Amino acid sequence: MPFESEVGLEAELCRVAGRDDADTQDELWLLGQPTLADFLDHVRKAVDGGDRLDRRLLVDAWREANDHYAELETTEAGIADEIDCLELPAELASLAEDLSEREHFRNTFDRMPTTFGMVELDKIVVSQRRVTLPFVEALAAKLDPRPDPKDLFRFCQPFERRDPPVEIMRLGNQRFVFSSDSNDLRFHETAMLRADQVTGRESFAPVSGAVGLFVGYGSNFLTLIRSEDRMVLHNGYHRAVAMRMAGVTHVPCVIQTVTRRDELEVSAAQPVVDDPTFYFRSPRPPILKDFFDPAIRTLLRTRRTKKLVEVSFEVRDYTVYEGGA
Repeated sequence: MPFESEVGLEAELCRVAGRDDADTQDELWLLGQPTLADFLDHVRKAVDGGDRLDRRLLVDAWREANDHYAELETTEAGIADEIDCLELPAELASLAEDLSEREHFRNTFDRMPTTFGMVELDKIVVSQRRVTLPFVEALAAKLDPRPDPKDLFRFCQPFERRDPPVEIMRLGNQRFVFSSDSNDLRFHETAMLRADQVTGRESFAPVSGAVGLFVGYGSNFLTLIRSEDRMVLHNGYHRAVAMRMAGVTHVPCVIQTVTRRDELEVSAAQPVVDDPTFYFRSPRPPILKDFFDPAIRTLLRTRRTKKLVEVSFEVRDYTVYEGGA
């Protein structure tokens, strides 16, 4: 499914862009759905030359896409509820079982009922409005329209990680900054460690214990959140768009099923938690095939970013008196 070229907004964006080099990248953006304010703010902050764009042109493009969605609410009402979800082929059962037994997978999916299924890409609901086009195209170039099922499973649910490097800077005695080119970098958790769990470090005196502040990447599985017949893509946006670009229609997904809003709050992305009715009940929410509809999506040349996670802590030393008179 190649991307069609668009005039108008995209032509104006190319005109005002000051460069096309290693400091910029092309992003595919979905227009027309909440919110216009987010779109305008992103263009102003992130798009190369965005501060020189006529705001009326941006609003007109967003409005046209919004009008198109209004038409789709009639012509494609309920399309997200008609998504195909098939059983995994028998030849993938052993891969799914192996993955399910791995500690990384178990710790990621330890809250909601979780299954595997072959899911139709086009009708998956999306809450993320943009993907990085060069990354998508690089992934798509590795895929065959009719890939080997086992290779496709490993592409969607990778057993091995190839994460970009993380740089760590010390800003003071109790402040550290972690940085990465990947926006997936995040704070994981705080944990208490026994002295025998801390290795490879020499100390000036015996260590009684340690507190760990863990930073790293999120799970790298192609994951959906399911409520009744509708499924929202939770993780794996670039791979999902890349597979559809390569001509793949159904892919093996991890599916977490929720039955109430409280469960969404511990499993779904924040936009879905904030507005579950829009994603799970509206007649025609944004779906994955919209990334290939020139009436909805546009191309933005944005400045590259780094993700920073700052971690700090406080130490207080004081004495208390036990017992009493």
